[in-house]
Amino acid sequence: MAHVDLTIVWAGIIGFAVFAYVVMDGFDLGIGILFPIFSVGEERDQAMNSVAPVWDGNETWLVLGGGGLFAAFPLAYAIILPATYPLMIAMLLGLVFRGVAFEFRWRDPRHRPFWDIAFSLGSVTAAFAQGVTLGAILQGIEVRGDAYAGGWLDWLSPFSLVTGVAVVFGYALLGATWLIWKTELRCQQRARHLALPVGVATLIALAAISAATPFLQYDYWHRWFALPGVLLTAQVPLLVVICAGTFLWSLRRGAERLPFFMALALFLLGFVGLGISMFPYVVPRAVTIWDAAAPAQSQSFMLVGSAIIIPVILAYTGWAYWVFRGKAGTEGYH
Repeated sequence: MAHVDLTIVWAGIIGFAVFAYVVMDGFDLGIGILFPIFSVGEERDQAMNSVAPVWDGNETWLVLGGGGLFAAFPLAYAIILPATYPLMIAMLLGLVFRGVAFEFRWRDPRHRPFWDIAFSLGSVTAAFAQGVTLGAILQGIEVRGDAYAGGWLDWLSPFSLVTGVAVVFGYALLGATWLIWKTELRCQQRARHLALPVGVATLIALAAISAATPFLQYDYWHRWFALPGVLLTAQVPLLVVICAGTFLWSLRRGAERLPFFMALALFLLGFVGLGISMFPYVVPRAVTIWDAAAPAQSQSFMLVGSAIIIPVILAYTGWAYWVFRGKAGTEGYH
């Protein structure tokens, strides 16, 4: 494999895993974010059951992305983790609360209102922490001598808070559009009414982040606006406008699947924009993917395992979604 740049391959694997997690666990978290708005009883039960068969499997991609970063880019892991410790702790606690609440909501009906609150708070906390982490990385991390040199709260800034709110709205959009597709009757109607305001809020937040990002660092500005590259990068906001228009049109037409796929397209375009801004840096202006990469022998060894594990995960995930492709009911899944 001497002729293959394994660092690029591993960057692609981790990028794919992160995007898969954002998409698949995003609508799970989005349902939790919107959960208090749904009526107690049939609406909440149907919303829960729409993700019950797949929610825990969706988090596999988070493990793959985090584990891959640790194994393939240990220097990046050693810098990013200390810079975002409070956020990582908050995210993990949120995911734990969300998972426990998901299970005990059915097993402990007496305390179901408590578990509903825990499910929603855990989802909001995890989503917000992920968004703030993204903002913290984009705005830059202070590095000195291949180590994090900043403070405990260097991640905290207006920009990172806006990205946190944007991810919460974005996940809520995924959750609402997923419920339009997978539920019916009152739950579907509620989701359809929610999709428009959270969609507009997501687009406003995305526009704000897109406008602010080029001013964070000169490299970002140059990548987006310097000729001739701007002829290509300008296609990203153009596609966002097209997807946004299609999303609004699909809601007006009463479509069930198209709103969800347009929401996915918006996330994909956001991911592309992130790549345009950052690549090849994993820590902007400080560490490139080649600086952070593990030895080639380690990358080759891990690639063999990934070549086996990733197709298995994809096959199982596809099978699970196919088996449970119909509309969700109100019966408990246990």
